[in-house]
Amino acid sequence: MIVLTGQNDRANALKAIGLGAADFFAKPFEADLLGIVVDRAFRLSDLERENRQLLAKQASETPLDGLLTRDPGMLKVCRLVERVAPTTATVLLLGESGTGKEVLARALHELSARRDKRFVAINCAAIPENLLESELFGHEKGAFTGAIKQTLGKIEVADGGTLFLDEIGDLPLEAQASLLRFLQESTITRVGSTQLLKLDVRVVAATHVDLVAAVRERHFREDLFYRLNVLRVEIPPLRVRGDDIETHARHVLARYRRDASPALLGFSEEALAAMRSHSWPGNVRELVNRVHGAMILCEGAWITPADLGLDSAPRSIGAISLAGARQSSERELVLAALQRNTHNVSATARELGVSRVTLYRLARRLSIETKAKPERPARGQTLGGYG
Repeated sequence: MIVLTGQNDRANALKAIGLGAADFFAKPFEADLLGIVVDRAFRLSDLERENRQLLAKQASETPLDGLLTRDPGMLKVCRLVERVAPTTATVLLLGESGTGKEVLARALHELSARRDKRFVAINCAAIPENLLESELFGHEKGAFTGAIKQTLGKIEVADGGTLFLDEIGDLPLEAQASLLRFLQESTITRVGSTQLLKLDVRVVAATHVDLVAAVRERHFREDLFYRLNVLRVEIPPLRVRGDDIETHARHVLARYRRDASPALLGFSEEALAAMRSHSWPGNVRELVNRVHGAMILCEGAWITPADLGLDSAPRSIGAISLAGARQSSERELVLAALQRNTHNVSATARELGVSRVTLYRLARRLSIETKAKPERPARGQTLGGYG
């Protein structure tokens, strides 16, 4: 769009360009000069169309279904997943929250001979401890109060397919012992039954917890760790994945375009710089939430650092280690999010794109007072949902 007007003032010109006009032209005009402006607008439109086609081509040529990356380290992970997928070995996926562990777990299933069977996912941190054994192994009718019918557990449902145990590092010790027995013998017994069931299930586990430290602190069984750690895949965080930050941001822009103003053209250079310097503790999940929110809030043609909720001011760097700088940045981010949400832990976790358990751990590591304790169900208490 080119604005041609008799009101030749700077305020109108800035407003027109800010709302997405390609150029602003005042009367009276010369035909040759207007022709140059129109020609330049067409060239700009062609460049934008070519850019959109390249982005779409990149998205369609992803190394694994559902995964978007051009980073050499992440591409190496994808090659490892492709080599491991055809086997029946147990796989342990290690990485921070939001790095794409479930995407890789599904890729392991889809690239295996089990692709026509079920992929069953269970979040070990989201189920109350007193319900975990029933969820995993199932139960018979009358096995406990409320057991009104026979129910198959997740492991039995996954027979012939793949079982994805997310957040395995948060599995209670008692449930760890039962899971170890299944991994050793490939058999289960439903709660309230004495019948052994032989199953064929490929197990993929994932966690953001340092399992070696958890074993050392006796929070995780050493024998279970070695059973799970047959093939280990370590997923790099978003902040070290080079151009992936911008690649993901532009992918989100294309995906949620209909939620944005028609005048929105893309990211300002300041916004791109702010995203590159941000530590992204919530990784891809945090980036998707921030960019989608910015698209809705943006009032101009270009998304700014303020729209993203990021600081655009360059920071002075003194004698500080990389780890210290990262910790300082994460602390500022978490404190600001807690303040915005009046210390509501659930709302803060949603904004940061992490689970409540992860937020509590992060707060403890950064010495941040959350003004609340993690909710744990009392023994025998049944929750109506997974939380």
